[in-house]
Amino acid sequence: MLDFTATFAVERTPLETFEAITNVRGWWSKEVEGVTDQVGGEFNYHYQDVHHCRIRVTELVPGRKVAWLVLDNYFNFIQDQAEWKDTRVVFEISEIEGGAEVHFTHVGLVPQYECFEVCSNAWGGYLGGSLRNLINTGEGQPNLKGIGNTPTHQHMAAELRGGSSRPAIGRADTGEEKD
Repeated sequence: MLDFTATFAVERTPLETFEAITNVRGWWSKEVEGVTDQVGGEFNYHYQDVHHCRIRVTELVPGRKVAWLVLDNYFNFIQDQAEWKDTRVVFEISEIEGGAEVHFTHVGLVPQYECFEVCSNAWGGYLGGSLRNLINTGEGQPNLKGIGNTPTHQHMAAELRGGSSRPAIGRADTGEEKD
């Protein structure tokens, strides 16, 4: 079983990268409620009627690592609602020439899961688009509160839910580096 992974480089320091990752409202969703930047903190993510989850921050090492535990989860497009429950989301940050590299792993999100295609596609959009932009430019493209413009990666996830062909973005389940 291969956990979903993605790796990307940014043009900021590891500490700036860490600070952007913990600013979950700046890159994932404006509808995040709760504490995202303290170990033991819990937050709720919500995207329309499609996805909501409760997450606990389990590790924060400034400039090096952010880790979360998914406590509860709901998707409106799968049968087994336990697919994300008790999975871990890990951001490992390392210094590289000219900036930092982020290695993301959603431990427990595996190709055998019904949600894998949609989730890996959405993670690809959030990571390679919104989070990378937040780190590099200070402007992410998180989901907006209520009804508003939907980020591009959500359009692609909706197409997948509707059965159209798989886009190339976010397919990093083999551990290969993706830009």
